[in-house]
Amino acid sequence: MKQTLLPHTNLKVSKICLGTMTFGNQNTEAEAHAQLDYAFERGINFIDTAEMYPIGGNEHIFGSTERYIGTWLAKNKHKRDQLVIATKIAGPNRGMSYIRQPLDFSKKSISEAVELSLKQLQIDSIDLYQLHWPERIMNMFQKRGLEKIDTSWKENIAEVLTIFDGLIKEGKIKYIGVSNENPWGVMKFLNESEKHGLPRIATIQNPYSLLNRLFEVGLSEICMREEVGLLAYSPLGFGFLSGKYLNGYPENARMTLFKNFVRYTNDNCFKATKLYKELADSVGLTPTELAIAFVHHQSFVTSTIIGATSIDQLEENINAFDVLLTDEVLNEINKIQEMIPNPAP
Repeated sequence: MKQTLLPHTNLKVSKICLGTMTFGNQNTEAEAHAQLDYAFERGINFIDTAEMYPIGGNEHIFGSTERYIGTWLAKNKHKRDQLVIATKIAGPNRGMSYIRQPLDFSKKSISEAVELSLKQLQIDSIDLYQLHWPERIMNMFQKRGLEKIDTSWKENIAEVLTIFDGLIKEGKIKYIGVSNENPWGVMKFLNESEKHGLPRIATIQNPYSLLNRLFEVGLSEICMREEVGLLAYSPLGFGFLSGKYLNGYPENARMTLFKNFVRYTNDNCFKATKLYKELADSVGLTPTELAIAFVHHQSFVTSTIIGATSIDQLEENINAFDVLLTDEVLNEINKIQEMIPNPAP
């Protein structure tokens, strides 16, 4: 398993990161532990979670993903020094008032969130702590264009970094990152960090896949020149790029269970996925192999976050990282992107 350093840290992580948002809803605790065991056996040392998980959650199962990881870590304390554990604080604007009130990035909210994650994960320090999405309202999560600029939000990034500085000095977190952020946000965090001598964001966790290549515009150059690592999530577009939805909605699949996740289910996603499947078939690859290999191929991707609901899916996803795409295949991918650009923003 190839490893890399997260920029400006001493955290050496596998190029594959295990995403865990199915743990606690689509996966039982035993299944979660089996996935963690298998991933570790395959050389994955990077685990990503969030306080709001599992996906499709509610107040009754809120936090169960971190708790399942915590019980696994408690059983495998000898592995802790080999692992990099990342989690995230939920921001506002997502209708999850059961997490805390208010959902903001105040000192009280961040401190409470960190303490809860430490307790649930059963660890003393979080290796990478991330803001799950910006505090301000912006065009993310299937919003293609700008609806408005959030003029009511009071810029507080230096204050947030100061809070993180205190938590780092207390030893409760080690490094920080952002998620679902845009170019202005990344540069603002970097500028405020440099200006005030505050902690620097090491990573950005944003979607990146054959159905959403928006990261390439703006953010890719920023992250390369400013040394911020991309943790690419949804490389399979919630499993859509596996092709399993082309002939209907399989039982117990994510987008069958959670009807509100429509980011990848518009007509253009179906059209593009069909073309990518045909391309994969023509070169002897599975759609999963084509999709994951494309993301892994990009030089600006630090680590790719994969998720699964079964060991068989997890095995296929991991094996896909051994696939090398030829220039000819990459050219054909770009032709499809030109025809149907970024259908799942």
